[in-house]
Amino acid sequence: MAPTYLDAILQSHRRRAAMDQRDWRARVDVIRYDGPSFALVLRKGSSPFIKVIAEVKRRSPSKGLLAADLDVAALAKVYRDAGASAVSVLTDVEYFDGSLDDLQRVHKTIELPVLRKDFTVSENDVLDAADAGAGAVLLIVAALSDEELVSFIELAQSCGIDALVEVHDADEARRALDAGARIIGVNQRDLRTFEVSPEHAASVMDALPRDCLTVCESGLSTVEDVERAAQAGFDAVLVGEAFVTAPDPSATVKAFALVPSALRA
Repeated sequence: MAPTYLDAILQSHRRRAAMDQRDWRARVDVIRYDGPSFALVLRKGSSPFIKVIAEVKRRSPSKGLLAADLDVAALAKVYRDAGASAVSVLTDVEYFDGSLDDLQRVHKTIELPVLRKDFTVSENDVLDAADAGAGAVLLIVAALSDEELVSFIELAQSCGIDALVEVHDADEARRALDAGARIIGVNQRDLRTFEVSPEHAASVMDALPRDCLTVCESGLSTVEDVERAAQAGFDAVLVGEAFVTAPDPSATVKAFALVPSALRA
């Protein structure tokens, strides 16, 4: 198979991690997140609607620039006021034009939990997320070994943050569960072909236990898309492009956040 965006991004991040001279073990005892719980806001019991994780996103590797003059703090306020339960911030510099500074600004601006959306490949990545004010860190099963998954989930827990563990199929879902994942994101987009399949994502839900929090990711651009995810039993949706490119992001977030949730079959 020819190299893909994912391959190139991971190579870049692993090169950077290899050059990071910081001793992560020396940082563990001094970094502790004490903000709002990411997991708690995703639980269905707090409202009858599906939860919306609204994403701050400037660029996409596949679609290019999405929002050139993005004010991350201002957009985070719009998301909060429109009913988002949490905010995701892309911090990848090279491919998404994001930064940890973006995450810190959002964390300082709103009271909602913040997800660090990035390609986590090292212990220092996890600790940097907590240190910057993230209440959760993204772990992509396709990008990590089983040993890394276990280590990073445990490290996240030790510094008080959650891990959103992203999967694409039932095999990856089993790996995530075996590693101790309690919040699983099912990506509807194949990171290698970039094709979106809501039906495939819904089928992955069958591999997940009922007590696992679930997030539907990618390819959600309309209320109907969110309704489909809700009917499949997802607790939350993670949406970026549809919000940052919308003529009225507030109205779009409100419409998505008013989609009723449903019990899993």
